[in-house]
Amino acid sequence: MGKEIIISYIDECVAPEVIGVSHKVWEYAELSLKETESAALYMEKLAQHGFEVESGYADIATAFSGKFVSGSGKPVIGILGEFDALSGLSQKAGSVKREELVKGGSGHGCGHNMLGAASFGAAVAVKKYLEETGKDGTVIFYGCPGEEGGASKAFMAREGLWKSLDCALTWHPGSENQVSTGTNNSCTQVLYKFKGVAAHAAGDPENGRSALDAVELMNIGANYLREHMKKECSLHYAMVDGGGFSPNVVQPHASVLYMVRSVLVKDTIDLQERVDKCAEGAALMTGTSFERIFVDGTANSVPNTTLEKLLYDNMVSIPLPEYTEEERAYAAELDATCPQDGTIPGTGARFDADIRAKVWELSEKGTKSLNDFVMPFYTGNEFEPGSSDVGDVSWQTPTAQFNTVCFTAHSPGHSWQNVSCGASPIGDKGTVYAAKVLACSVIDLFDDNSIIARAKEEFKARLGDEEYVCPIPADAEPYIIEG
Repeated sequence: MGKEIIISYIDECVAPEVIGVSHKVWEYAELSLKETESAALYMEKLAQHGFEVESGYADIATAFSGKFVSGSGKPVIGILGEFDALSGLSQKAGSVKREELVKGGSGHGCGHNMLGAASFGAAVAVKKYLEETGKDGTVIFYGCPGEEGGASKAFMAREGLWKSLDCALTWHPGSENQVSTGTNNSCTQVLYKFKGVAAHAAGDPENGRSALDAVELMNIGANYLREHMKKECSLHYAMVDGGGFSPNVVQPHASVLYMVRSVLVKDTIDLQERVDKCAEGAALMTGTSFERIFVDGTANSVPNTTLEKLLYDNMVSIPLPEYTEEERAYAAELDATCPQDGTIPGTGARFDADIRAKVWELSEKGTKSLNDFVMPFYTGNEFEPGSSDVGDVSWQTPTAQFNTVCFTAHSPGHSWQNVSCGASPIGDKGTVYAAKVLACSVIDLFDDNSIIARAKEEFKARLGDEEYVCPIPADAEPYIIEG
């Protein structure tokens, strides 16, 4: 059974189920670590397909896996899936204007409904391949909740889970068909819950102790701290609880959520300690107290060129999605609502002049509403400013990922435009294409173990004497943020 047969199997048998799962998870739109319906759907589907299902990894109820073992069970390949949504992004599917389905509700602005669905479909196709060929190997689909806030992969890394894999592959919906490369930021998220004393703001303010004052003073201190951070560092914060809606009451409670970033985990941890001092100082100044709650943390990524080239070879060998006139018209109208900044798409275009010239031509000078081509292959150690718990996986086993076109060319990350496109035919086609790329890449690993050997050699060389520093403290437990 060759890859051509597996591709046909995905088209004929797997694709409808993958699209159905993607749309159902899109409807659920569950926030990080609250993905109970999404996780239940995946576990039910995996059991129906004959996978051995296990749940509750790292004491996270919605973290699970589906495993299939053939023969000796070696090598062991993991396929990573995500399925959490984002708050405030409820949006009607296929609409070219902002239309909330649920006022103030959640939506899949990062496309994780598609991410998990394609990874699931790939695992089903690989299982079929192992059954039909009798080849040795294990394929494991990992349901990884809370990528947007919870970092389940990092909690699993703290337990050393990913060390049991020979390789791990994943993907992410995007605006380009490209292999991901380089590294990114590590980060931590900490919630500070200040407690004060309520009082009449006019009648006896001297008896009040304002938790909101403490939050504001903490933020002022943190903002002054920006001048004295390493240039690789950054700070972000969000007011989670403003203390109420009555200005004539001294606010007895208020909370702020901080995200601290730097490339290396050790630098993030150092800066996090300085932010903690800002909280301590704010509490002293206001006569309040606070509870510090560690929410999550992630490590930077370790790239693997061997696996990136494997993914790229499959991306260019598998037929790209074809779009109807109606789909292109929808994409053009939706893309027109996005910022048109003239940026040349793709990672490689930012760092390689030859690739930049090629992509400029392929994208019609950046004017295309759909980047309906595969970006030229590019690999490197360049830095991307975002964070992902895939990085923690990459410190324990060779790991690689890619993007496929599921959004329009200029669609911003975490946007209503992404939500609209994520349950449209454009998103569906990008999802099925991703399932094919994942499945065929895993099949190559089973067919040619020398790829795994080279990936492991590269992995060891990149790490050198460095060891994984888990950003999750030993005593931290998964924490669900209540808005």
